[in-house]
Amino acid sequence: MQDRVGFGHRRLSILDTESTSNQPMIDSELGLATAFNGCIYNFRELRRELQEKGYRFFSDGDTEVILKAYAEWGPRCVERFLGMFAFAIWERDSGRVVLARDRLGIKPLYLAEDENRLRFASTLPALLAAGGVNTEIDPVGLHNYMSLHAVVVPPRTILKGVRKLPPATLMIVEPDGSRREETYWTLQVGRRPQDRAMSKEEWKEAVLDALTLAVKRRQVADVPVGVLLSGGLDSSLVVALLAESGQTDLKTFAIGFESVRNLKGDEFKYSDFVARRYGTKHEKIEIKSEATLDALPDAIQAMSEPMMSHDAIGFYLLSEEVAKHVKVVQSGQGADEVFGGYHWYPKMMQSNDPASDYARVYFDRDHQEMREVLDPRYIEEDYSREFVEEFFERERNSRPIDATLQLDTEIMLVDDPVKRVDNMTMAWGLEARVPFLDHELVELAARIPAELKVREGGKYILKEAARSVVPAEIIDRPKGYFPVPSLKYIRGPFLEFARDVLSEPAAQERGLFNREYVDRLLANPEGELTPKGHSKLWQVVLLESWLQAHNL
Repeated sequence: MQDRVGFGHRRLSILDTESTSNQPMIDSELGLATAFNGCIYNFRELRRELQEKGYRFFSDGDTEVILKAYAEWGPRCVERFLGMFAFAIWERDSGRVVLARDRLGIKPLYLAEDENRLRFASTLPALLAAGGVNTEIDPVGLHNYMSLHAVVVPPRTILKGVRKLPPATLMIVEPDGSRREETYWTLQVGRRPQDRAMSKEEWKEAVLDALTLAVKRRQVADVPVGVLLSGGLDSSLVVALLAESGQTDLKTFAIGFESVRNLKGDEFKYSDFVARRYGTKHEKIEIKSEATLDALPDAIQAMSEPMMSHDAIGFYLLSEEVAKHVKVVQSGQGADEVFGGYHWYPKMMQSNDPASDYARVYFDRDHQEMREVLDPRYIEEDYSREFVEEFFERERNSRPIDATLQLDTEIMLVDDPVKRVDNMTMAWGLEARVPFLDHELVELAARIPAELKVREGGKYILKEAARSVVPAEIIDRPKGYFPVPSLKYIRGPFLEFARDVLSEPAAQERGLFNREYVDRLLANPEGELTPKGHSKLWQVVLLESWLQAHNL
């Protein structure tokens, strides 16, 4: 704390485990201080460049590199960073504070302000803990949550008093409180004229080379790095590339749950196959339904924002076990958005009305159903549809499929799978690195013709690139995902959990949801699913449970 600025930090030591890299880090010579969350994978190259410019270093990690880079290149130093990051820098002499977030929003940065102060944190509950936050429900954030699979479009959150810095954004705060924001990186999905001569074989080679480099970058650590191995193409490809590079003693981890109805709760058949093929030290974690139920309150408490995808609970339980073995893992998140793997992409290839078609295949419910769900106090405009319409209008010069891939990469990816993986792993002091979100790989994938991405069930070019290193049994298997069956088909004690949450006095007093609609969901939980196949009841229960967990 100095003057009117205070930084705090709880460190997870990955690079330079010595105390010299503790944070907040202060460089008295430069008059700079920082608090930083994430990893700069090219920090050693930047360090050498800065040393050649005359900078002296007192530590061996990436945090100090941020300080020196800022001193040399100013706020736009972020353009030189390869990695995931959210950080704040204070200039002692000017009193200026600069906040920054990485290009793909892998690391979060939440903001709360009143007339006297601006506070920031890596988690939303950290801001709530200090009090003084307007905790009223934001109608726009609520509409997004109930429409967009719990995605709340930045800078909003579900609460009026908390915002989040968008990805690829700098916020420069002057001592008088004035501020400005700068977007330092943008993605444009679509073919480039100079790429028209590129053949499928050339794209395959480029993808494999870029992903190999992305995986290699994410091995930078002073502690062992494992892999979350689901047995799907994406995580299997990460393992294969590490094995191809000569990595030995690689630790891999898979999780499975009890089946419900005909929904299988594990993919051990495939993860075991990959582990045997590449000789990894494999940990198979089996979770019983009782353990899942017992973990629900703590997992929900750990969520920075309410996350309806039930695999958030899966990642929470997986991370608890994995953190006993390693402090860092690589994970396969992002490949479906970046390389066109989801089932709705083929439907967008020839769309004549992309906003309507996207809403039809992606939205959990339309505005009409929203009127059935929510108390009239919370029903205003059709905010989610308006957002999508504005996005497609802004990208009207792009093909509908390219605009869809851009929307999913810029917004839906950041505030759904990426957020929940980072949030649930960090809850246990585990750092998750995502090579498919290496920004250079993302830029490459954005240029690949959509026809080479969405064909034959999706991720076609990625599958073709993988054939040189991954067995066909993995590439050509049916598409899987990370299921927690008991949270899709809610029955027995899970249904009782839902009833209890919705019957709490806090839920009754809040009156967020129409009781008639809630009763309908409780009466038929397995029959009320979103177009993406998720439980509408769980979506309602999760939000109410999250609000209760934080005494809101």
